[in-house]
Amino acid sequence: MGSVHRPARRRGLALGLIAMAQFMVIMDTSIIGVALPRIQADLGFTQENLSWVFNAYVVAFGGLLLLGGRLSDLLGARRVFAAGWATLLVGSLAAGLAGSPGVELAARAVQGAGSALIAPSALTLLFTLFGSDPKELTKALALYGAAAPAGGTAGVFLGGVLTQYASWPWVFFVNAPVALLALLGSRALMPAGGGRGGSVDVVGAAAVTAGLALAVYGIVRAPEVGWLSGSTLGVLAAALVLLVAFVVIQANRREPLMRLSIFRRPNLAGANLAQLLLGAAWIPMWFFLNLYLQQVLGYSELPAGAALLPMTGLIMLGMIVFAPKAMARFGVRTMIVTGLALLAAAMGWLSFVRPDGTFWVDVLPASLLAALGMSLAFIPSLGTAISAAPPEDGGLASGIVNVSYQVGSALGLAVVTAIATANGAGRIGDLTALTDGFSAAFVAAAVVALLGAVLAVVTIRSRRAGAATDAEPAEKVAA
Repeated sequence: MGSVHRPARRRGLALGLIAMAQFMVIMDTSIIGVALPRIQADLGFTQENLSWVFNAYVVAFGGLLLLGGRLSDLLGARRVFAAGWATLLVGSLAAGLAGSPGVELAARAVQGAGSALIAPSALTLLFTLFGSDPKELTKALALYGAAAPAGGTAGVFLGGVLTQYASWPWVFFVNAPVALLALLGSRALMPAGGGRGGSVDVVGAAAVTAGLALAVYGIVRAPEVGWLSGSTLGVLAAALVLLVAFVVIQANRREPLMRLSIFRRPNLAGANLAQLLLGAAWIPMWFFLNLYLQQVLGYSELPAGAALLPMTGLIMLGMIVFAPKAMARFGVRTMIVTGLALLAAAMGWLSFVRPDGTFWVDVLPASLLAALGMSLAFIPSLGTAISAAPPEDGGLASGIVNVSYQVGSALGLAVVTAIATANGAGRIGDLTALTDGFSAAFVAAAVVALLGAVLAVVTIRSRRAGAATDAEPAEKVAA
């Protein structure tokens, strides 16, 4: 994609809007964490179904991201970016006004659909603005990458402030002024881009979204109804059929949502696999660490959110300052493997949490190690997944990498929730049982991160996209 020559200040504002978009769509996965007990009490969610307040958003987000990427290529990234913010605005207002579990979950799904339009179009706009200058692109990707985990962790703190001092609907209403600002700024700051002609694979989008939703539903319900029950096996079989149907549709459709041949590009599949397993480890860790702080250590909403701020600070520092320099010196594969290995070590450390634990001993050291691991692995895997694709497939590549992270988040949380529930995480009030369940969750997340490190060694080549070697600068890899 050619760089658009704009005044530096205007391009800086555009980058700020793109980073804010990434911050917000990820924050919407986490801002509800602290508010979940209040939402459960007011709307009548059961303990088993409470995770759907998170999963309804993530399944719609992950399932429709490919469609968002395709629409971004066909209709123009700026147009899709604005449509996503309008959709997110409607969903956020509906979620805050919801009076029943059904309405709440439907509104969360609408939020997820809006984010599925925003995320890939924002990444496409970033490459349009900065893609011709490798140094600027590396800096822009660092800011963009830091916005994602920062949004996830900062959402916990903001959710605590809003829930404790206002009320839980404000964790959704907070999106409204940001969405309005983004709608006003997109036309003034973003390059227009006409897109290109083609058709939209609606059937494929429906198949992959329904398949993911059924898979998450089956896994979440399994501890309650039994892993080998007819209900669980039937739902998981239906999910598998839909996902296989999606692959078949993509292989035979003239203009598919996702051209399977794109995965022949060097390192694209490996980098997306790293993103998938990174999300599958990081999100469950955040989810259960938040519950440990509130349900075991007895923190109220605001202190629980504030307890995770050190993680946010270290992630942003690591991604913006340290990760680009380390990429230039050590190469992307070394960075991804090291980051995932550190994340696995941090999860293992967290598995030793105690019913009578403290923040300073049981939470802070391990959470900082996890933040370091995330900051090392996220930027290299994100940049490799996008730069491996040709420029004309920028929307598709950004859609795929976002799908990988969000699908990993949804499936990882579903599996780890099932493991935690089976080990006592559902026994509210029994601190020992809760701690045992949370400890099992951290062990499961550690296994996922360790698996990601091993697979990164196998699937990511030393000679990467752009024929760069591990010793060459990160800027050349991004180019």
